[in-house]
Amino acid sequence: MKSLSTYLLVMFMILFWIFRIVVTLMNELGQDFGGILPLNPTVEIILLFLVLLYIVLIVKRKMIGGILYLITYGLYFGTDLTNGITTILSADPTQPVAMGTYINTLICFIGIILPIAIVFDLLVDKRRSVNPKHNQTDWFYANKDFDRKMDDRADKNNYRTL
Repeated sequence: MKSLSTYLLVMFMILFWIFRIVVTLMNELGQDFGGILPLNPTVEIILLFLVLLYIVLIVKRKMIGGILYLITYGLYFGTDLTNGITTILSADPTQPVAMGTYINTLICFIGIILPIAIVFDLLVDKRRSVNPKHNQTDWFYANKDFDRKMDDRADKNNYRTL
């Protein structure tokens, strides 16, 4: 994780995960959280544990973590997103759609866009050479003990100056 976009996406991913924990917990306690409901509470709990694994994989820059995150969130939020958009578009003007439908559709939209952005960031970061690692020269420049040894040796020379 060497770029600002990666830090921001991982932070937003963690915030969205905490938000989903709160929504699931409020649903399990039988309270309303502003009209936001988990789509399937049992699958949501399983998904919360899987996302912990995906966060670790994404922080380690593994493409498989981003792809699995995209697939699971795409399957989980995708159908409800299409159902919410269809409900909103086919609503009768005389009977307005409930505000919970709009909010849940927005949450599903965020749940789809976030994994897509993470996969794009992983793809772009694989090709980026912001901080390249050169195995042939990094051992010299990254080794502090070697620098100290060279400094000590350089200080003990007995060259005469005129």
